Amino acid sequence: MFALGRLEKIQRPANVHFTESGSEVLAEQVAASILAALGKRPQGEPEQIDVFVSGQDGYHTYRIPSVIVTSKGSVLAFCEGRKQSRSDTGDIDLLLKRSPDGGKSWSPAQIVWDDGDNTCGNPCPVIDRETGTIWLLLTHNLGQDKEAEIVDRKSDGTRTAWVSKSDDDGATWAKPVEITRDVKGPDWTWYATGPGCGIQLKSGRLLIPCDHIVAGSKIMRSHVIYSDDHGATWKLGGVLGDHTNECQIAERSDGSLILNMRSYYKQNRRAIATSRDGGITWSEVTLDSTLVEPVCQASLVQVGHPNAPAKDLMLFSNPASTKREKLTVRLSHDGGRTWPVSKLIHAGPSAYSALTVLPDMTIGCLYERGENSPYEKIAFARFSLEWLAGQD
Repeated sequence: MFALGRLEKIQRPANVHFTESGSEVLAEQVAASILAALGKRPQGEPEQIDVFVSGQDGYHTYRIPSVIVTSKGSVLAFCEGRKQSRSDTGDIDLLLKRSPDGGKSWSPAQIVWDDGDNTCGNPCPVIDRETGTIWLLLTHNLGQDKEAEIVDRKSDGTRTAWVSKSDDDGATWAKPVEITRDVKGPDWTWYATGPGCGIQLKSGRLLIPCDHIVAGSKIMRSHVIYSDDHGATWKLGGVLGDHTNECQIAERSDGSLILNMRSYYKQNRRAIATSRDGGITWSEVTLDSTLVEPVCQASLVQVGHPNAPAKDLMLFSNPASTKREKLTVRLSHDGGRTWPVSKLIHAGPSAYSALTVLPDMTIGCLYERGENSPYEKIAFARFSLEWLAGQD
């Protein structure tokens, strides 16, 4: 499936601009150039395997996937294990499965954080390539507190931010340490890390995408947090405009950053902003007319393929619909400015996703999917750039 973006005639919300996400280069030409540079022909359909299946191993529902590849090549799949229901609150554990073979097989689930009846979730890992340490940013709240109560300050507790780490390839994890005072504004109520993955910039900075709500406003905003000392301390970075939420970051070849955000502008299009100072300040928010969304989390990752025809290959995945369905992966050859190539991963119900580049330079996508509901299982799809760039 090839989709050439275009600027759609939609009423613009105040202070937000639509960006033209098409390309003067036809999608077929972009795909052909990628295939030629890779020196390969299009390959078959993605291999897919169920990693977490709701109702199994003592958990009612598995949600909120995140995936990374460690410095040693292990694939780590994180998610929330929701004990009693599909609800975002209640007894929720943070779980991990690992794969030694690029996602072809998976270990039994490992509990990273279980705080009794409370909510431990929103995994957002990042690897410090200089030290090998895997940092895992998390959020926590009392199990009896619902999101609306936290936002209205009628809850028994509030949302707090935490960090854990592993120095042994994800085999064991340190007891989480609270960092709320360092990364949460004093007038913020709701708070979330990720979900998805953080990135390490060329400068060495560790950068984590987050979101929050300011007390009394009920207006969502994206923001980032960062560490310049290899995870020893964390600080609050730039805050985005109103009506933005769960987000993901990628770094372009020129050092600028792109932040791709879940949008509440009621336009069913992803929100975009850029930064040229490592995430301390951000541009005005725009809406990408190509990236259709049902108001849902999405994934964004930079691809450093050695034979890539462009330095700014990026991949994006989300339910490409106004409903939570049609999990689609898109390819950009210009740092997320245009998305001329796309392929469908799962036509049915689907929701949150996380992309990663595997050791053999194939792509992995850990995502929520099902036949009747997006939350029946979390599956892992493996596919090549050749398949993505090839015509159906």
